[in-house]
Amino acid sequence: MSRPLHRGVPAIRVTSSSNDLLDSQVKEQTEKEELDRNQSSHRFPFWSLFSDNSPLTKYDATDNGFASDPFTVGTPRSRHRLTMLLLKSSLVVIVILALTGSFWWTLSISTSSRGHIFHSSRRLQEQLVSDLWDIGELSFGTSRMKEIEFCPGELENYIPCFNVSENLDSGFSDGNEYDRVCRQGSRQNCLVLPPMNYKIPLRWPTGREIIWVANVKITGQEVFTSGSLTKRMMMLEEEQISFRSASLMFDGVEDYSHQIAEMIGLRNESNFIQAGIRTILDIGCGYGSFGAHLFSEQILTICIANYESSGSQVQLTLERGLPAMIGSFSSKQLPYPSLSFDLLHCARCGIDWDKKDGTFLIEVDRVLRPGGYFVWTSPLINVQSSLRNKEKQKRWSFVRDFAENLCWELMSQQDETVVWKKTSKKTCYNSRKSGSGPSICSKVQDVEFPYYRPLQNCIGGMHSRRWVPIEERATWPSRSNLNPSELALYGLHLDELNEDTANYRIIVRNYWSLLSPLIFSDHPKRPGDEDPSPPYNMLRNVLDMNARYGGLNAALLEARKSVWVMNVVPTTGPKYLPLILDRGYFGVLHDWCEAFPTYPRTYDMVHAEGLLSLESSQHWRCTMLDIFTEIDRMLRPEGWIIIRDTALLIDSARVLTRRLKWEARVIEIESNNDERLLICQKPFFKRQPS
Repeated sequence: MSRPLHRGVPAIRVTSSSNDLLDSQVKEQTEKEELDRNQSSHRFPFWSLFSDNSPLTKYDATDNGFASDPFTVGTPRSRHRLTMLLLKSSLVVIVILALTGSFWWTLSISTSSRGHIFHSSRRLQEQLVSDLWDIGELSFGTSRMKEIEFCPGELENYIPCFNVSENLDSGFSDGNEYDRVCRQGSRQNCLVLPPMNYKIPLRWPTGREIIWVANVKITGQEVFTSGSLTKRMMMLEEEQISFRSASLMFDGVEDYSHQIAEMIGLRNESNFIQAGIRTILDIGCGYGSFGAHLFSEQILTICIANYESSGSQVQLTLERGLPAMIGSFSSKQLPYPSLSFDLLHCARCGIDWDKKDGTFLIEVDRVLRPGGYFVWTSPLINVQSSLRNKEKQKRWSFVRDFAENLCWELMSQQDETVVWKKTSKKTCYNSRKSGSGPSICSKVQDVEFPYYRPLQNCIGGMHSRRWVPIEERATWPSRSNLNPSELALYGLHLDELNEDTANYRIIVRNYWSLLSPLIFSDHPKRPGDEDPSPPYNMLRNVLDMNARYGGLNAALLEARKSVWVMNVVPTTGPKYLPLILDRGYFGVLHDWCEAFPTYPRTYDMVHAEGLLSLESSQHWRCTMLDIFTEIDRMLRPEGWIIIRDTALLIDSARVLTRRLKWEARVIEIESNNDERLLICQKPFFKRQPS
């Protein structure tokens, strides 16, 4: 295997008014590397010759990483370019004639020999594409390799699809201005720089309790006046924020978690797993303290909260190394399948559950598994306070009655906290009084994979074959190994899942061995010594862009890596997201031609296996460059990108990494000659004062 790429300069200073990013020494090194790269052989997709007239995409072919600047007749080099054009045209004619003849010849051969001939033909086509790429290198030069500019400083926390002011101008109101709206042209074609004085986050678990102030957008006032139950924190010195579990109502999050467990009927929170609770959706999570405490109990808690331009709950939670994403109950369904979570938690989360005729509570019911729990903490629940305020009493009565009509059992009510349990029996809905509560969704309405659809006013999940009470499911960690009957719901066999798990065990071990010399390349060693293993906590936040069955997540946990994985199932691919959630992992549905609902610089590693092939099969609805700039936005400085795909697509992606200023290396995969591995690292570009 080729010698892996060494890490470059960890911090490179840039100015907002200049594109001169490197000093002279680094420039010389970069120019030398670029010369070596240009001399290497790359693959160039065959259809790039027709990019100007291609109906496949509305974007320039250059942006897709598959084509170059058009020919311009009359320039000083026009004679040379015309020659290259004629040469290319001749090659195209030859290919067409050859393929036509090959087609008629193939019809005359026996079926048994076609596989070998097809494989050989594919090799010849790949070689032809490689030759065309080399010709393109000669004719186009380096004009298409122009690096992407950095975004202006005011876009350091830029999130496409979340523009409150634009939503207000469009007439959005009543909380809908915080909705996710992906408008045409909302994407900025630039690289987001980190804030001034940004520092690499502390490693887990230290980073869970202490973060750098400069890494997040928050004011001193927001630090000390946060109103949520789990938001309280204190400032430590001048550069750091230290989180505390203190609150106005309880001695701490530990006591609060203990109280919830007792209200459910458990001894303490360590018994959550035995009660069938593994995954929790924490709505308006504060800064993730509830989930941070439960992490030690092997409970996976994901935070969702509205977009906030400053003092964001999601941004600070992710900075702590805890799962979070932007999500809103205002008008659209969450991008999760029905029956996804064991418990939903809302502690002063800012949602008025009595509004919109209980539609928000219906959405809670949709994503909650049968037998799951809804925990709500709010001053509205306080009995003594409600008795003195008729308006509060009216609102509390509406929520209580509506929950009963949803077939929720009120298990316990203490102080400002109430716990409901969703029914495990479908017969409960038929036994309700006529006209009481929302109706059952029809099969047409009951979509198991909603992607930001409008909120429904009917009860969903009733037609799902996954209606299994949490107490009847295997407890964690046995839950991660689904039984044959559960796999049959997705058309899978047990040996397929076992094979996927075994493959990812090897893949994770290889990834770690590849990253080891990169991390320790600056440390001298004696000849013959092996590279030391990287620390188990070198990565924390991992994003898998095409998670399939959640195999990467499973292998990382089995290898005892201290990570959590955001498993993303593309909207254009097989719908295995319910399988991932049933295994006890977290995941979300997403269209990678749109921006992911997260803040910049939130992931340590981004993994994409087969994603480029998937998008290529959809005729590139967006460009490869669009996808890569979004990866760059989500990735922390010095973060890693690992892409595994076909040789042709990897070679094309390798070219784009230069425009993104990533340090990249292509690795051959010995077990599969048709695939390659692209390992990249995002450099740490620092902004200097203007």
